[in-house]
Amino acid sequence: MRGIALLSALLLLSAPTQAEELFGLSMVGTPQYTVESTHLDYANENAPKGGELKQAAIGSFDTLNPYTIKGNAAKGLNLTTDRLMARVWGEPFTLYPLIAKSIEVPEDRSSITFNLNDKARFHDGSRISSEDVIFSFETLRKYGRPNMRRIYKLAKAEPLDSQTVTFTLSGDYDRETVMILAMMPILSKAYWEDKEFDQTTFTPPLGSGPYRIKEFEAGRKISYERIKDYWAKDLLTNKGHHNFDLITYDYFRDDSVALEAFKKGDLSMRREWDAGEWNNSYKFDAVDNGDVIKEEIKHGRAEKIRGFIFNTRRAPFNDMKTRQALNLLFDFDWVNDNFFYGEYKQVDSFFPNTDLGFSALKETGKHPEHKQRENLRKANALFKEAGWVVVDNKYYGHPETGEPLSFEILTDTPSMEKIALAYSRYLEKMGIKAIIRVMDSAAFRSRINDYDFDMLLYHWNSTLSPGTEQYLYWSCESAKTPSRWNYAGICDPEVDTLAKAIPTAKTREELKNLAQNLDQKLQEGQYFVPLYYNPNDYVAYWDTLKRPEFVPLYGIVLETWWMEPQDAQ
Repeated sequence: MRGIALLSALLLLSAPTQAEELFGLSMVGTPQYTVESTHLDYANENAPKGGELKQAAIGSFDTLNPYTIKGNAAKGLNLTTDRLMARVWGEPFTLYPLIAKSIEVPEDRSSITFNLNDKARFHDGSRISSEDVIFSFETLRKYGRPNMRRIYKLAKAEPLDSQTVTFTLSGDYDRETVMILAMMPILSKAYWEDKEFDQTTFTPPLGSGPYRIKEFEAGRKISYERIKDYWAKDLLTNKGHHNFDLITYDYFRDDSVALEAFKKGDLSMRREWDAGEWNNSYKFDAVDNGDVIKEEIKHGRAEKIRGFIFNTRRAPFNDMKTRQALNLLFDFDWVNDNFFYGEYKQVDSFFPNTDLGFSALKETGKHPEHKQRENLRKANALFKEAGWVVVDNKYYGHPETGEPLSFEILTDTPSMEKIALAYSRYLEKMGIKAIIRVMDSAAFRSRINDYDFDMLLYHWNSTLSPGTEQYLYWSCESAKTPSRWNYAGICDPEVDTLAKAIPTAKTREELKNLAQNLDQKLQEGQYFVPLYYNPNDYVAYWDTLKRPEFVPLYGIVLETWWMEPQDAQ
């Protein structure tokens, strides 16, 4: 009997993990919606169809294929091609059926099987099949964008039948890998197999999404028309979406020209990203008489981690106390009041505007008036402890050479330059020399890829659903590898351990605990001088546009907006 019991136990241990058939797939936790759900809570399922949405794009475009690294793709091409599953914006990271009507995923997420919807069609009426999925996978793994290539190489695809495909994972995969595979755009094999995928093109590719390209002027304008018999229009993630008959992007040489076009009524809506512009440039008659609606809409998405980033690979920023002292000398309240009308908040964690940061456990608020004087006192003490010589409370000299503390601040935009200049002027009063260098985008990228800078005025991207990117941002390995995102040169074994653990979290509470511990550890390192983020979206639009009252976690979702029938003529 003992032998039989032992054999049974061994068989159980060696058996493959049983895959569970699922409707929705979340990075952590349980999806909000079920197979019985009819529409998303931030969409108006009865929104009328019709009208034209006109928006601005800046610059130009030279290709209609957005999935390769070649060329600058036209805005809006995502509307033309469906993915296996669709992301929703009311949950941190959850996917629901689109081309795939359901999925099968084992507990360890070592594979994912897609059961395709029999109704899924390309715009020419041809059915989307397993062959198209396999072709898309292999093409994007070879020619797609770097993030696709990196993730897709971990998978092996196998068609089980014409409507079922399984991806089996190996190597350094994690819980997020199946999510990324599920967001794969599906291309038509019949259309693409005799064409060069890795080239720019002005031939509109065959799509499958809610819109198709109607017309375009190369580099100047592109319009998309709604597919009235779109195969997926009644699915959960599409009900109440894609309401405009026509969506047009007009291209402008710069944003100030686009703003003037909006004021004249040539554009339907505009999102503003600058508090100064928001407070100064939207004072015109149409706003005053109510023809243009101007709204500040609170959102809950993660914001960028903006700041003056220390390169700890080189002196003097390899010294913690010097970094801490320079951090204390930055007067955020002055910058916020003088540049941003007091509307921004200071970055207080490595997960700004979320519940994932260690700052979520602390009370935060505006600095009291005496804070800068207190910070100066603390900074003086830290400079002394670090070995700098303080003369008349404002000169910091090297203890051996007497040379003043000096460094270069590298940035790539005029808007960032004005903040750097404000900081440098205050530092100059203290005897600290900060040289501002503004570079063009190519030279700037080359410098930061090689970690060739003292201080970098830039940002890291943040997310409500942190995963594998945390290791790329903060690990010892990435600190030593060029062209990664560890700009600060962070190398701490505890940080490595926490960053590796984050993608393994299975519940939201587990993820929050890991993220807050990582955030606390990173904050202790004093790796950057924190700048700002905006907890609100600035949106202006002509009153012919309507939107749902409920705003989801990530902010406004333009796909759910509409025009009332009398305005859509």
